[in-house]
Amino acid sequence: MKTIYDFTETEMNGQPLKLQDYQDKVVLIVNTASKCGLAPQLEGLEALYKKYKDDGLVVLGLPSNQFHQELATDKEASDYCQLHYGVTFPMTKRVAVNGDDEDPLFSYLKDESGHGNIKWNYTKFLVGKDGRLIHRYAPITKPEKIEDAIQAALK
Repeated sequence: MKTIYDFTETEMNGQPLKLQDYQDKVVLIVNTASKCGLAPQLEGLEALYKKYKDDGLVVLGLPSNQFHQELATDKEASDYCQLHYGVTFPMTKRVAVNGDDEDPLFSYLKDESGHGNIKWNYTKFLVGKDGRLIHRYAPITKPEKIEDAIQAALK
């Protein structure tokens, strides 16, 4: 049976990011975009990461220009997130979340959630310690609204 541990992404620095390294962790996967009106959620995502990373939470940002709201390069996106929102959680190179070129991780997460295409930036996927999807959250769901589910998953 497939889990997120079967996937590898590419970090901003070009290094492989093997999701198998997150075994026994709770992972919150988010498609981000720097110029999106929902970008202030990065602050809330970072707050959750700082609060729970020692307990086993990983927030993983996957920038996407699928909705034409990301900066021109991966470096610009990374710098923007760090400068404006203090992001320290792992970020990958840009990915497509829908369509023929969509990232395989998003294909998997969409299939598992049963909700089809990503409709906008900041769709969130909460994944349990077993690598399986717990819940898909809408873009407008603020990170702090997910805190109770994160706490339950960390137990």
